[in-house]
Amino acid sequence: MALELHDSLTREKRVFVPADDKRVTMYVCGPTVYNHAHIGNFRAAVVFDLLFRLLRRRYGEAHVVYARNFTDIDDKIIKRSRETGAPISAITARYAAIYDEELAAFGALPPTLKPTATGHIAEMIALIEALMRVGCAYAAEGHVLFRTGSFADYGRLSGVSLDDMIAGARVEVAPYKENPADFVLWKPSAEDEPGWESPWGRGRPGWHIECSAMIEKAFGPTVDIHGGGQDLKFPHHENEIAQSACAHHGAPLARYWLHNGFLTMGADKMSKSLGNVALPRDLLKLHHGETLRFALLSAHYRQPLDWTDALIEQSKKQLDRFYRLLAEAPGGEADPPESVILALEDDMNTPEAIAGLHELRDIAMQMEGDAKKRAAARLKAAGRLMGFFAVEPEAWFKWTPPAAAGALTAEAIEALLAERAAARRAKDFKTSDRIRDDLAAQGILIEDGPNGATWRRA
Repeated sequence: MALELHDSLTREKRVFVPADDKRVTMYVCGPTVYNHAHIGNFRAAVVFDLLFRLLRRRYGEAHVVYARNFTDIDDKIIKRSRETGAPISAITARYAAIYDEELAAFGALPPTLKPTATGHIAEMIALIEALMRVGCAYAAEGHVLFRTGSFADYGRLSGVSLDDMIAGARVEVAPYKENPADFVLWKPSAEDEPGWESPWGRGRPGWHIECSAMIEKAFGPTVDIHGGGQDLKFPHHENEIAQSACAHHGAPLARYWLHNGFLTMGADKMSKSLGNVALPRDLLKLHHGETLRFALLSAHYRQPLDWTDALIEQSKKQLDRFYRLLAEAPGGEADPPESVILALEDDMNTPEAIAGLHELRDIAMQMEGDAKKRAAARLKAAGRLMGFFAVEPEAWFKWTPPAAAGALTAEAIEALLAERAAARRAKDFKTSDRIRDDLAAQGILIEDGPNGATWRRA
């Protein structure tokens, strides 16, 4: 079986062959840490976490290096610091930690590397100097800009020509630019702004140079896979490609480019500027992170996904079905079935993989004894490859949303079950039924079995 991935640059599905199968490399653009990320930002993180898992399975955990950066110097961060009075370092450290904590709740593995922009200023300056030596960058009024006309393939990734970019006002027009499409590599900092000394004066990097410098430091001129959201194709990834190729004698920045589709709310792309965002911080108060992960992976990663309450509810119901089988037939270790592997290695076809999970469940439900346990073990292995079934079934059904103020605690429910059991022994079925109905009214379902009663939250 071969792993096939859709390459955004060639616009076709290609068999993935790393440059070195003993060191498979992947870089994904991470967040700018000035505020809470929204669930649309998390789609990329979850999608590439799944790819990280697939690569580790194929090449071995020790042979895959995954870097996801933090942009910790940016005009939005500076603005946030001015508004709050908090130091920039405190703001970025806080929101980076929140991002990591929330992603862990979604079942995401920590990346191998988490580079920061401020940790690579020297590398950025060196990269800019290399671009100036070959005539692909120039200094003007304290700025250093990239000459987009010096790179013949500029626009190939996004499919937008330079003339169209300028005509559509998709570039920043400034008097110090030779060409309106030229983009900033370095810009001057005011006295009250953070800055670093450079050959062009005190200043700070432009956004695009950051990722090129971090990739070069971690992986050299070329990374196997570069990923991110579809919205990063232009200008961010387009500019990364141009500046890196020009600085490294035409070497490609990435051998494969992957982009995930947008998350939408109604007719619009989810965006902070539009104000139509859902925050993981708020969603995790109401839903288990695994439910949210399932929802994000329910559609193919390259397709748009409409984020709704109904999607989350349906995801929870599907997971409940799987966990119910795992509770009935706790199995041992097993390998994921080929049907699920084939789906995932076909450009991460998660809808087909999830259909495979349901097929496994249906087959297992028709079995008994050890055969059922073996089938359940294969289901569990397949789900865990996708980042599901990370908790024990009993804990899954007893999980209480943090926002469920006043909800019965597990201890209180156990006490009521003990009271109900005593009533049943005394043949006081009126009391027994009342306790059962009271619990049901609070979303607690009781299941009587040969070994006594068990419970789960509806």
